[in-house]
Amino acid sequence: MPSPTVTEFEAHRPYLMAVAYRMLGNRAEAEDAVQEAWLRYAQQPAGDIRDTRGWLTTVTGRICLDQLNSARVRRTAYPGEWLPAFVVEPDAGPADRAEIADQVSLALLVVLERLTPEQRVAFVLHDAFGVPFDEVAAVLDGTPAAARQHASRGRRAVSGGGVRHTAGPAEQRRVLDAFLAAAQDGDMRTLAAVLALDVVAISDGGGVVRSALRPILGAEKVARFYVGLARKFAAVRGVTMEPVLVGGAAAILIRGEGLGVALGVAVDGGRITGLFSQQNPEKLVLGDFE
Repeated sequence: MPSPTVTEFEAHRPYLMAVAYRMLGNRAEAEDAVQEAWLRYAQQPAGDIRDTRGWLTTVTGRICLDQLNSARVRRTAYPGEWLPAFVVEPDAGPADRAEIADQVSLALLVVLERLTPEQRVAFVLHDAFGVPFDEVAAVLDGTPAAARQHASRGRRAVSGGGVRHTAGPAEQRRVLDAFLAAAQDGDMRTLAAVLALDVVAISDGGGVVRSALRPILGAEKVARFYVGLARKFAAVRGVTMEPVLVGGAAAILIRGEGLGVALGVAVDGGRITGLFSQQNPEKLVLGDFE
């Protein structure tokens, strides 16, 4: 009996990529997971799969769950804070930002990184994609009641422990530019105007690059930290600052001799609620730059 066709699988690829990316927070890993799902799908005799989308969702979910469990073991020995990998793309302007504005926000990915693998899988499948709990349970190899509990805990963590983020790409860019200008000028008054009182700054150096090992909390501490950082960057030979996109959100790429940093933000009500600095070169993926 012939195997399922490529055409049948490709019809579901965008959906599977969306699921895998939200689970893993890394596009390269999501692509690998979807490709593995294809290999397993191609080995099935044609006609054996009645619900192709459901079957592929279960298989992709299990592959992602295995990856998340493996990553969780690695993170126990990870130095400092863990941020998702930043895929950095050029920012061609408002039209470019609008085209990909529906991507997963960096703020949400940061929160999802703090869920257990089971919570993340259950939350993503049920809350983001409407997968019934009996199907989520099949992915987790548990009961629907347990799957419902995992999703509930994930939902509470996302709503209660998240960084507020409601701004569109244009507002993100405006606020980020104002923040950078004020930090470079050492203008604490302007910084206070663009930072939320409960702003949090998270840096990921991975033990490869020196970075803050714990989150920095509060507008005053964050402002002073970035003013000091701007002074250090100004002393770097050949330093450049370039507007970029990370996951469709406004960000800045700072490069110079021995320096590579991508800085993304979460913005709510015209103020920055979260600053996310990826400095680990192993998790800084540069797109099409000259």
